[in-house]
Amino acid sequence: MATAAEWIEGARPRTLPNAIAPVLAGTGAAASIDGAVWWKAILALLVSLALIVGVNYANDYSDGIRGTDDVRVGPLRLVGSKLASPTAVRTAAVASLAIGAVAGLVLAATTAWWLVLIGALCLAGAWFYTGGSKPYGYSGFGEIAVFVFFGLIAVLGTQYVQALRVDWVGLLLAIGVGAFSSAVLVANNLRDIPTDTESGKVTLAVKLGDARTRTLHMVLLAAPFVISLALMARTPWALAGLLALPLAIRANAPVRTGKGGLELIPALRDSGLALLAWSALSALAVGLG
Repeated sequence: MATAAEWIEGARPRTLPNAIAPVLAGTGAAASIDGAVWWKAILALLVSLALIVGVNYANDYSDGIRGTDDVRVGPLRLVGSKLASPTAVRTAAVASLAIGAVAGLVLAATTAWWLVLIGALCLAGAWFYTGGSKPYGYSGFGEIAVFVFFGLIAVLGTQYVQALRVDWVGLLLAIGVGAFSSAVLVANNLRDIPTDTESGKVTLAVKLGDARTRTLHMVLLAAPFVISLALMARTPWALAGLLALPLAIRANAPVRTGKGGLELIPALRDSGLALLAWSALSALAVGLG
């Protein structure tokens, strides 16, 4: 039976910046048009955290029962390592997604009921990433989904529930956050190319191959800093986002130097840290600027 520490590791805490960053960015975008509502920001954070933990457990369950995680070079997987039963991990996934759904319903009830449809789309995206008979994560659409769900929808949704509208600042922040979030997944899938190829999991990294996946990671990490320059049209303080550049350079170092396997794990961690730093700095800049 898995210990509490192993359940926490199974929730993949290194991915939590992907949940926190869009709420920071969306709240900063709302503040930039004088629309920040802090209790709604907290609820949005709960939704985002619950969804990412839920999707992580759902992936653990789905990949585990398919045998995709039987041989891994990365962090712990509960089902693949047989530390927890598939039923227990599936229950944890459903419970996490349910928490996110309840918090999302409160936001919808106090904002606009059509947001329930967006929430339902997010729940379906979380489950069918690796679940169901034809998971889209096995067909190379994972990075696109991350960009849409943890970039565009999460950032603009956070801005909308607070300010009741979105603007170009929110859109640019959403693109930046989506690029960073996709970079985290690209690093993960780059590491897993050999095992994913063997198990038949056709990720974007498997389709592109090793060299082009490494180039993609660099492009995705560079994009938010171009956006920082564009955000100067709102406030010159947007240049504060460039302070996260050293973290992005460090995140890309194992990728551009040809590292593989366990040596790529720092790329995941540092891509997430760069995402969090850029989002916090950019949100503060546009919110106060």
